[in-house]
Amino acid sequence: MTRAGVDRIKRRLPDRLAQVRGDRSQRQFARDLGVFQQNVNRYENGTTPHTDFLITLATKENVSLDWLLLGKGRMKRNR
Repeated sequence: MTRAGVDRIKRRLPDRLAQVRGDRSQRQFARDLGVFQQNVNRYENGTTPHTDFLITLATKENVSLDWLLLGKGRMKRNR
């Protein structure tokens, strides 16, 4: 994959994070995940999330990392 392709995929990550958050405020979403609201805000504004955040999000929200990071497959993981 080219650098441009990677950049294109990364630009869509904030939208997928907001989709997982849904109607919850960033504050409530952060509280549900056990992270700081400022981190959620930064990630939704384009900062690349830390691995720990991504693993926590995938686990607590039952979200597929393939979907979250690459936009492939279904949002929710099969249990």
